[in-house]
This record gives sequence, structure tokens and C-alpha cells, in this order.
Amino acid sequence: MGGSAAEAIAAQPAEQGLAMLDYVFLSVSDIERSIAFYTQALAPLGITDRVDFDGKDGPPGHPDLKGFGCKGRFILWLRLGVADSRAAHVGFVAKSRDEVDAAYAAAIAAGATDNGKPSARLYYDPRYYAANVFDPDGYSLEFVFKSWQHV
Repeated sequence: MGGSAAEAIAAQPAEQGLAMLDYVFLSVSDIERSIAFYTQALAPLGITDRVDFDGKDGPPGHPDLKGFGCKGRFILWLRLGVADSRAAHVGFVAKSRDEVDAAYAAAIAAGATDNGKPSARLYYDPRYYAANVFDPDGYSLEFVFKSWQHV
């Protein structure tokens, strides 16, 4: 194989509805703080559905989970545990530059730390627009609009 990451990104097809991941689990140090943070930060992206899973309903040792999603599809699950901010970088799809800006502003208002203000990420592709923050546990989050995926 070969080629640069920017070339690979630019070559991605504009397929609607293509899901590459089902969900992500994040261990957080303060579950109530994280629920409040993600509820506010993800709302501008339309990620407004919430569900709680009681661990006793799963196999032995299953943790309690707090889910976030949209239209019945839950993509982010929080569990109480030891947070290791180096363990994850999560990118959330935005439908427009305005959604990136709104999610960034909501995350900052909810207590995030800036890790890259909204702008084009020219090192990837001129059509790659994103904003980056650290959540209250230090996890790296990115709100991303890739115009070639929304044609």
C-alpha cells in the first residue's frame, strides 16, 4: 500500500449511511459529570437520545452503562471506571460547519478544554472542517464535517 493520509481521506467515497463503528465505551471518573457534559456537548449534533443499561441485566461483571445516540442507535457508552485520556480519540460526525461550531461552543460551555478551534484542517484536506476539545476526563474529542461525505 502507500500514499499519504491526506490522499486516503480525499479518496473516500461520498456514501450516505455508511457506518464503520457500532459504538464506543469510555471509562469516566465521575459518571454524573460526564452525563451532563455529553448531554450538552452532543446535542448540536442531534445526539440527544439517552438510555441507561443496568449491568445486572448483562453477564456477570457487566458494568452499568449510560448511552448516547440518535433515532434509537446508541454510539457512545459511558461506564464508571479509571479514565485514561491517552486511550481514546473520538470523532463525531457533523452535518455542516455550523454544526461543528455549535458542538464546539456547547462542549466549551459544558466544561471542555480547547484542543483546536473550529477551522479547515488543511493538512488532511481543504474540505475537512473540525474542532477539537478535551472532555472533563481529558479524552480527545473531535467534531468533524467532511463536505465530500455530505453531497
